[in-house]
Amino acid sequence: MEKVGKEARANPMVTAGVWSKILFWWLNPLFRTGYKRRLEEQDMFQVIPEDSSEMLGQEMQRYWDRELQKASKEMRPPSLGKAIILCHWKPYALLGLFTIAEEIIKVTQPILLGKMIQYFEFYDPNDSRALHDALGYATGLSVFAIILAVLHHFYFYQLQRVGFKIRVALCHMIFKKALCLNNHAMGKTTTGQIVNLLSNDVNKFDDMTIFLHFLWVGPLQAAVVVGLLWVEIGPSCLAGMVVLLILMPMQSLFGRFFSKYRTLTAGLTDSRIRIMNEVVSGMRIIKMYAWEKPFAALVTEVRRKEIDAILSSSYLRGLNMASFFCANKVILFCTFTVYVLLGNTMSASRVFVTVSLYTAVRLNVTLFFPAAIERLFEARVSVSRIQVFLMLGEIERSSVALPEQEKKDGSVEIQDLFCFWDKSLDSPSLQNVSFNLKSNQLLAVIGPVGAGKSSLLCSILGELPVEKGLLKVNGKLTYASQQPWVFPGTIRSNILFGKEINPQKYERVLKACALKRDLELLPDGDLTLIGDRGATLSGGQKARVNLARAVYQEADVYLLDDPLSAVDAEVGRHLFEQCICGLLKNKPRILVTHQLQYLQKADEILVLKEGLMVAKGTYTELQQSGVDFTSLLNNEEEEQQAPQDVHSRIRTLSQNSALSRTSSMHSINDGDQLPGEAVQTVAEESRSQGTIAVSLYVKYLKAGAHTVFIVFVLLINILAQVAYIVQDWWLAYWADEQEKLNTNNTNSTIINGQNVTAADINELDINFYLGVYAGLTAATIILGFARNVFMFNMLVRSAQALHDQMFKSILRAPVRFFDTNPIGRVLNRFTKDMGQLDSNMPWTFVDFTQVFLQILGVIAVAVSVLPWILIPVVPLLIVFLYLRRYFLETSRDIKRLESTTRSPVFSHLSSSLNGLWTIRAFGAEQRFQDVFDAHQDLHSESWFLFLTISRWFAVRLDGLCAIFVIMVLFGCLLLRDQLDAGSVGLVLSYSVTLIGMFQWGIRQSTEVENMMTSVERAMEYTELESEAPWETQTRPPPDWPKKGLVTFDKVSFSYGGDGPKVLQDLKVMFRPKEKVGIVGRTGAGKSSLVSALFRLAEPEGEIYIDGVLTSEIGLHDLRQKMSIIPQDPVLFTGSMRKNLDPFNQREDEELWCALEEVQLKSVVEDLPGKLEMVLAESGSNFSVGQRQLVCLARALLRKNRILIVDEATANVDPRTDELIQQTIREKFRECTVITIAHRLNTIIDSDRILVLDAGRVHAYDEPYTLLQDPQGIFSKMVQQTGKQEAAALLEAAKMAYEKRDRTSIPNGHEYSLIISETAM
Repeated sequence: MEKVGKEARANPMVTAGVWSKILFWWLNPLFRTGYKRRLEEQDMFQVIPEDSSEMLGQEMQRYWDRELQKASKEMRPPSLGKAIILCHWKPYALLGLFTIAEEIIKVTQPILLGKMIQYFEFYDPNDSRALHDALGYATGLSVFAIILAVLHHFYFYQLQRVGFKIRVALCHMIFKKALCLNNHAMGKTTTGQIVNLLSNDVNKFDDMTIFLHFLWVGPLQAAVVVGLLWVEIGPSCLAGMVVLLILMPMQSLFGRFFSKYRTLTAGLTDSRIRIMNEVVSGMRIIKMYAWEKPFAALVTEVRRKEIDAILSSSYLRGLNMASFFCANKVILFCTFTVYVLLGNTMSASRVFVTVSLYTAVRLNVTLFFPAAIERLFEARVSVSRIQVFLMLGEIERSSVALPEQEKKDGSVEIQDLFCFWDKSLDSPSLQNVSFNLKSNQLLAVIGPVGAGKSSLLCSILGELPVEKGLLKVNGKLTYASQQPWVFPGTIRSNILFGKEINPQKYERVLKACALKRDLELLPDGDLTLIGDRGATLSGGQKARVNLARAVYQEADVYLLDDPLSAVDAEVGRHLFEQCICGLLKNKPRILVTHQLQYLQKADEILVLKEGLMVAKGTYTELQQSGVDFTSLLNNEEEEQQAPQDVHSRIRTLSQNSALSRTSSMHSINDGDQLPGEAVQTVAEESRSQGTIAVSLYVKYLKAGAHTVFIVFVLLINILAQVAYIVQDWWLAYWADEQEKLNTNNTNSTIINGQNVTAADINELDINFYLGVYAGLTAATIILGFARNVFMFNMLVRSAQALHDQMFKSILRAPVRFFDTNPIGRVLNRFTKDMGQLDSNMPWTFVDFTQVFLQILGVIAVAVSVLPWILIPVVPLLIVFLYLRRYFLETSRDIKRLESTTRSPVFSHLSSSLNGLWTIRAFGAEQRFQDVFDAHQDLHSESWFLFLTISRWFAVRLDGLCAIFVIMVLFGCLLLRDQLDAGSVGLVLSYSVTLIGMFQWGIRQSTEVENMMTSVERAMEYTELESEAPWETQTRPPPDWPKKGLVTFDKVSFSYGGDGPKVLQDLKVMFRPKEKVGIVGRTGAGKSSLVSALFRLAEPEGEIYIDGVLTSEIGLHDLRQKMSIIPQDPVLFTGSMRKNLDPFNQREDEELWCALEEVQLKSVVEDLPGKLEMVLAESGSNFSVGQRQLVCLARALLRKNRILIVDEATANVDPRTDELIQQTIREKFRECTVITIAHRLNTIIDSDRILVLDAGRVHAYDEPYTLLQDPQGIFSKMVQQTGKQEAAALLEAAKMAYEKRDRTSIPNGHEYSLIISETAM
């Protein structure tokens, strides 16, 4: 597999010095680079070895395994939390020391502050000693400011790193677990859920580690503060503390509710992502069926519930933040009311020491402590979700490596094997199966759909647990799955699958698997990148790559699950002869197949039916035993034919196989002439560049609210902030008035000697002052709560509107969009980006506006007290703005790199889950684990930078703030003559809060801007080009099309606007009730014809149906009137009824009838819920053949005049195939049927056959007439099936030709045709 990501540079942090580490100096070169140009992956630094995914994951895994053993010894349930704590507690506990140091500083600051204010209170110009003391206090405060600015961030980064380590380790474990889930466990979980664990649940640890220490620091600090306050203002401090204590449990209650909603939201998000995943994967089918509306309704419904939960949790968050905003005011109000009522007088130093002490403790008690509790609850939910997943059942690895000498030959021995997929269903999936496969034997396994052929291979692979019986495998296995699996990467890496390249062998494999020609047509040959799920390859190409991968491995036993069905006859024969009986002829092989023409070559044939082994033996043995095994695969009606016919049939079979050897020698020399096929390539994911425009913010807010409402919210915000400041100012004013009184008081007493006046003046009107104070407090509270509720409502509504627009435009996007964009990329917008907008964005945005207004408030207060402070503030502002721009250049790139390096982690996960059996069969788990670790490390590189650069920025911002504080401190001392104590107190206590707050506000602003990239990405998807409207003014008549006449007039067609033309100047007419087969080599444009008919991209030229021009009517009107049986049968999660009839238009009887006609009635009746039974993800609890039958039932229910069958017979055994053909003939007798076929026998009796070649009509006539031209493509295709079969086909065509009534339009009544079995 390719190297993940580009080579990273060595990490400079490893070699950096102490100061460089504390100040993050070592990042400077990176910032310089980022300022000059856009940062790319190769600019990132390697992960420090101890942070690598592998190391962390293995370490955590050891602790978890130990915990599992211990738990089983002590007979208790294991706890993942315990393992995490044991693994990481030591470094984390050390960081607690930093926390203590910080909190000590925060508590001593207010005391020094109080001493300074006292100097102003008892100001005496002549007292130089007091001045020196004051200068000492100012210096102390300055030093504290600097220490806080510097140390805080280094320590904070270390905290975040612990969280990051836990996250990476858990991701490693989750992926490792996903690779060894057994089938029962896979039923309990879905890809969506595992992706959600990796994208949302583990992220909780990033936040949690930051806050955890506050769980013990908070209460401790509160106690210290109470002591100090008692000294300062006596017992009335208790009033404030009571309020604090009431707030704390209230907040943890909020935390409880919050985690309840979080769990609710997580579940709803899971199901929304699951539905989205299916919609995006099955988009082509949804469009062809015109089922967009029911799916939109499904998503809208889930989304509505999700938004309700999100709104509730957002309101809780809003109330929580508002209570934080108002808490201080309420506490101070209670404290001072009690203080004054107890008969004390106000003084500036008391007021502001109290204010500052409360501020210090408030942060911890009302913000960090509850945040710690909230995060702890969230993390507990996540840990339990992850633990449930890690406890799921694993697959038992039975195959023990054999000692060298025994390893010579591969062999498989099975006796009386019984297996169950699901114990709750009574019938075993396999029963009484026995066979013995020796070296160089080819065992063919045949049987109808759902007979247990794939289950047999699964049991050999060890995927299906053996209930009883013997199963012994010698040697290494390799496996080619029935539904071809490719992972994102180059074609070469898909084939080599981790093996070294051996050029000769590689060439041989490509030749044998008929891939040479295809690769020559690709722009980069075998180094072409394949998208998610191989979106750029055709079905046949995927199947051949899948086979080539199995063949390239040096294994002892080859298990091939129906590799021949997805390719046409010519390529199929080539694969069988050159590959299965060529390259692999000396190896034991088990081939599951529906192609009977190859059975003669098998050394042994095993016939399965409903899990039972019906017959076993060589080809001749089976014939002699009288088991006419072909009848297992065919309709029973043909048994009543003349005896001589049965005889001839057996003869034809054996002769055919003998003859086919010679004929095929002529048809293909080397596989070089096999036609190739063009391929689409995947576009790079766009990363937007540059800053985010203001217009985007406006668009975002307007999505959720009216302009008037936005302005109203803005006003409320400003008013709330004004009330907040005025309340503090009123205290200062009160204290100053009191002080004037006191000084006047003393003066007046001395001068006049009259005590009367003193008593009169001494009392301020307490009621007046308290009344105003109470009013201001109430205003602050009401406005604070109102603005939060309004803002959260507005922002969540915006997210909702964006999601709806995005989903709408995805539904209306043309199919080409889904072919060129990998699923992971589209889902990323709906998972990651939408998650940001739902939960993080509203909170951050509100927080940012609050903090921003508070910072403005601080500066305004400072300027009103010391107007000259503007002089130094201006240069500081300029430096700050430059810093912010300088920082954003780099940070935006890194944030974008972070989200683009995250996508591959999920893509790799989902592609690995799709190919789980293949990965295990090849024993490639470790390699996929390594690739996953490499993807994780790449993401860690960007995450590491993301953490460190934000700290780099914060250190510098706090430095600026420290300078501002120092200026204010010494500025006050300089201007000591004209300042009163109250305003000094106000400005000092406000400035000190600036240190943490300013950088927090700026970080929130960059955070908001970073999250706006999510808005930007979502907006990008709301403006996709859309296909034609679903309904237009010109509606066709309701009973249109009555006849089913389809005309193509000069139709050209290409998938992209500038893509190559896949159809050119097509002129074709399909008559009413006519059955037409479409043939052509791979890539001739067969499927494109259907795409043009369904207008999956707009064709040039005109297509008429019953005289109505299709390009003029709405897409739904058009698509609902044609039924299609698609190439890949797609079922959606949901009930069986929803799958058959999503619009609920049909009665139950109709549904049962349809199921009966496709012989699925018995299967569905056995299901626990019958029609209401909910299918597993993408219908995986049905076999591929059964899914195909469900698609046929859908077509039956639609009762349309036009039916298109697209290679539907590829994954089906001949018997089901026959059944489908039979149903189509009977039920669609009155319809126009267009069949795209790989097997010629399915269309040889059509009324006419259209032969396409490179997008043009090569020939169009009755089959028999076409066969008269030996040089025609159709004749050649018939010849390539082998002489015997060709003869049978010719015979069938001739009979159909003679039976046809030439006078009327052929209407397909006389189909009592006998098709020779060999044609299967």
